[in-house]
Amino acid sequence: MLLLYADGQKWTKHMMALIEQEANEKAEEIDAKAEEELNIEKGCHVQTQRLNILEYYEKKEKQIEQHKKIQMSIMISQARLQVLRAKDDLITDLLNELLELRMTVHCRKQDFLLVKATVQKAIPMYIIPTKKDAGVQIDQETYLPEEKIKVSNTLESQPNVITQHMMPDLWEVLFGANANRKFLD
Repeated sequence: MLLLYADGQKWTKHMMALIEQEANEKAEEIDAKAEEELNIEKGCHVQTQRLNILEYYEKKEKQIEQHKKIQMSIMISQARLQVLRAKDDLITDLLNELLELRMTVHCRKQDFLLVKATVQKAIPMYIIPTKKDAGVQIDQETYLPEEKIKVSNTLESQPNVITQHMMPDLWEVLFGANANRKFLD
């Protein structure tokens, strides 16, 4: 009976070891499957977040581009307004400086309508401060050539303009007055 009891215990231990081994294998399988599912879930979550981030930055880029376009449009509009004001001021200044009752304006053929509109705006600006009537005519027979006219009135060009203007005075200071000089420019 002792032998039977020892065989039973041995068999029980063997069965318990087998059950424990299968339980450990099953636990490892469950852990592996859980790890795999976790990695898949993490991958999906990371991909979703990546797409959200990309979408967010695409929206930001579009907003920045739109903001740049708006700013550029504003700057262009302001520049156009400045050009129009400068044209009006130029005609008014010319009229004020010349203080002539009659004046003829020469322009390019393609600029005729623009000059005409500008002159019509400038005449009242001349009449108000001077209290004189100005007769301004736009020459429609002789137009200026079609070439581009370059006016350089930048900060960089101002020292050159001043230098050219001051040159006769500098010559006189450096070399003295010259009775033979006919022109001072």
